[in-house]
Amino acid sequence: MTETHDLTGLEHTVDIARASGTNDMAGTGTGVANGVPGEIKLDPIERAIEDIRLGRPVVVVDDENRENEGDIIFAAAKATPELLAFTIRYTSGVICVPMLGRDLDRLGLPLMVHQNRERLRTAYTISVDARDGVSTGISAADRAKTIRTLVDSATEPFELARPGHIFPLRYHEGGVLARRGHTEAAVDLARLAGLAPAGVLAEIVNDDGTMSRLPELREFADRHDLALVSIEQLAEYRRRTERVVSRVAVTEIPNRYGIWRAYGYSSGIDGGEHLALVYGDIGDGENVLVRAHSECLTGDVLGSLRCDCGVQLDHAMRAIAAEGRGVVVYLRGHEGRGIGLLAKLKAYGLQDNGSDTVDANLELGLPVDAREFSNAGQMLADLGVRSVRVLTNNPAKVRGLDGYGIAVVGREPMPAAANEYNIKYLTAKRDRLGHQIEGVR
Repeated sequence: MTETHDLTGLEHTVDIARASGTNDMAGTGTGVANGVPGEIKLDPIERAIEDIRLGRPVVVVDDENRENEGDIIFAAAKATPELLAFTIRYTSGVICVPMLGRDLDRLGLPLMVHQNRERLRTAYTISVDARDGVSTGISAADRAKTIRTLVDSATEPFELARPGHIFPLRYHEGGVLARRGHTEAAVDLARLAGLAPAGVLAEIVNDDGTMSRLPELREFADRHDLALVSIEQLAEYRRRTERVVSRVAVTEIPNRYGIWRAYGYSSGIDGGEHLALVYGDIGDGENVLVRAHSECLTGDVLGSLRCDCGVQLDHAMRAIAAEGRGVVVYLRGHEGRGIGLLAKLKAYGLQDNGSDTVDANLELGLPVDAREFSNAGQMLADLGVRSVRVLTNNPAKVRGLDGYGIAVVGREPMPAAANEYNIKYLTAKRDRLGHQIEGVR
């Protein structure tokens, strides 16, 4: 059964069964639906990819702690006057075209400014119009022509007039796995749809000119039968379906617990270097005791008492050695829950003045927890691990491993290691971050 809708001149056919179906990759956004907080349903990312392939627009939302806005996005290769007219009508009207850096360089389109002071470092280039086949450059037909000219691999630099009415954006290599922006989402969606790696985006606004937030975006998407997905969904999909780590070194490291086989991995997204320490024979890879440990220079190396990281690493290695087999995955780039060493030291300064570990990050304008554990899942899969018992008090680490080909069959609690310097930190982790810490009052 099909139904036809009119998107202000954009005729499209929708499979009703598909639109009403469910999928494991669907998610839930924060906001209010039917008067109940937190019940706004996001659509499956697979639907969005298929719609992009078919030349349909989708609505993409980012994190509420970032821009907290939604964009109409479609593939640049599918740009038509009708699509542009629809987009212009329901957005700010500022039409951007995210593209690969190599294509922008080929077209001679440099960044708009040398020193980018925009809050999120959106990489605008100089604006353009098509040199031929347009009038003023502002109409929907003119802008569609400019976009098609931009993404045509045969276009020469002289075929673009500068400045113009279309704003190319420079894509950050690695896409949404490296930068959680709409720029990267647009290009990633086009690539996943098998189209030229370029997209079109514009920010959706309400009738009064204010930015549309998630409740309005859900209503808008439903009204026009568009998929509503999040950048986080797209990142999760890529982590699940793409290999992002490579094994580059193997050696042995003896320590006080025994001899460990050390596997060095490199991330193809950010160049990060990670380590897997394997103790004993993990055999068929079933029911393996595993610790996914976040790098902590102050705790692991300097013995700081402000956290429990060093104690947990020590306990994990001792427990694995006692069991006779297991893996410690040591994840670099996780210092301070992913904010970095210097930012962590600044957060400590705020904690000295009364903030807890959560509020200190927020006061610095940083995420409470910027870590993700897909690298750990891929490293374990490379080692032949299939099911694990996870040494952790943090449910997020369990979720981070589950679904990357690794079945989590159990959780082994870690010691609290409370002292006068970290008791407030441990209490905040338990009460505000959901860590299942025993023995802390």
